[in-house]
Amino acid sequence: MASLLRLPSLLSPSKPLLRRRLPAARLAAPAASRGQASAAAGAAAPAAAETRGGDREGQVTPRSVDFNAWYTDVIAAAELADYGPVRGTMVIRPYGYAIWEAIQDYLNVKFKETGHSNMYFPQFIPYSFIEKEASHVEGFSPELALVTIGGGKELEEKLVVRPTSETIVNHMFTKWIQSYRDLPLMINQWANVTRWEMRTKPFIRTLEFLWQEGHTAHATLEEAEKEAMQMIDVYTKFAYEQAAIPVIPGRKSRVETFAGANQTYTIEAMMGDKKALQAGTSHNLGQNFSRAFGTQFMDENGQIEHVWQTSWAISTRFVGGIIMTHGDDAGLMLPPRIAPIQVIIVPIWKKGDEKAAVLEAVDSVQKILKEAGIRVKVDDSELRTPGWKFNHYEMKGIPVRIEIGPRDVTNKSVVVSRRDVPGKQGKEFGVSMDPSILVNHIKGRLEDIQASLLQKAITFRDSNIVDVSSYGQLKEAIAEGKWARGPWSASDADELKVKEETSATIRCYPFEQPEGTKKCFMTGNPAEEVAIFAKSY
Repeated sequence: MASLLRLPSLLSPSKPLLRRRLPAARLAAPAASRGQASAAAGAAAPAAAETRGGDREGQVTPRSVDFNAWYTDVIAAAELADYGPVRGTMVIRPYGYAIWEAIQDYLNVKFKETGHSNMYFPQFIPYSFIEKEASHVEGFSPELALVTIGGGKELEEKLVVRPTSETIVNHMFTKWIQSYRDLPLMINQWANVTRWEMRTKPFIRTLEFLWQEGHTAHATLEEAEKEAMQMIDVYTKFAYEQAAIPVIPGRKSRVETFAGANQTYTIEAMMGDKKALQAGTSHNLGQNFSRAFGTQFMDENGQIEHVWQTSWAISTRFVGGIIMTHGDDAGLMLPPRIAPIQVIIVPIWKKGDEKAAVLEAVDSVQKILKEAGIRVKVDDSELRTPGWKFNHYEMKGIPVRIEIGPRDVTNKSVVVSRRDVPGKQGKEFGVSMDPSILVNHIKGRLEDIQASLLQKAITFRDSNIVDVSSYGQLKEAIAEGKWARGPWSASDADELKVKEETSATIRCYPFEQPEGTKKCFMTGNPAEEVAIFAKSY
């Protein structure tokens, strides 16, 4: 079994899409009231709030008032996505897609480091393929989108629009695998999938979404298990180290296991409303699909055996997880390591004769930061005021803002503001423009923000997990919107009873388990593991 990332101890104590059309940023508050004007600039945001096209800019709904409305407001205002013409679909806008690209960039490297190759499979799958694995078709039938007409004629066989690719992958693996010399076969594809969801939420649950799905074939069960564990470890490290989301890795219950898998491993994340998000999964498929499709190989002793398989995936729902973990009433808040833009530079001047010197300094600072590998953007547009820009880029979650005005130019310094620390407390004045000093300062601040976001999320998670020793305590914890953690060895029927009575499900049996004897809080029987229950997306 692959070794797991050492994590901070865990043992101590959907609505339909809203037809919301918000502008791209909030009101630009006067700089004086925000305490946000550059001390060196000599220029503040306008005394009156700016408008777009004569219309008042809309503020996002506060998280504490309506979390779901806040979430959709931020997606619209930060220009992450919009609604597609088919109900339940979304258009991912450039900024939202850039976050997905950051996820892709990191994972692609990790997949290749662990021996996987990218390829692509067709999105149309014969319906007969889906029917071959009994539990698979039972699990996915309600969500399937079917094509029955092509080229103006009724098709001889219905086609399924890819909900996942285990079936078509096995069809091809059967052609490619003949001998133990062909194993392991380890591939990944970046693709879109379609699942006909009835209740949708942007990024979290839509009719069509983007993901990566890995598929591997092995000679032994032990190799498949090692692979499944290795990939959930890759996802765990990504969540912690890049997205600053302190997920809990663990094993799914039988009830929650992927249709067609022997075991499902998961990373569970706590969102800002304390609901759980299944952020990534890795499945040990055993020989279920290889037996259904006849995917066999000749082993070293000349015996014909079925291959052992895995599949694993992360999707664009992780973008939604980032929004709901770190965002605040000012909008999106991005961890620097996955932020498409890490630093926004806002030049400020009042008089025409100040402009040239300010822009020259801005250009110099931008060049210094770019050469240091920092993702930086300059907004020198004269169509908007500095105050509007401050709010706009806060909404988009850019980790660091640099302000440069005439006095800064004279002093050869800049003003630096952190997105995660609002107001004057997050501002630093007089940061030198000297290249070595500036680069070290900005890189240090980006790392500070990354660490701060993770620690804040860990503190929030741990303060909202309750250890329970009775069903009554579980009900109380769930009613308060918290996660319940307690010993569990009850039946599948008992698990379904909990879901029916509380709307909570077993999110996972965490890999990190407490020592000592345990007694199931439902039945009073001995229990080997604790399970985590929570309401989820």
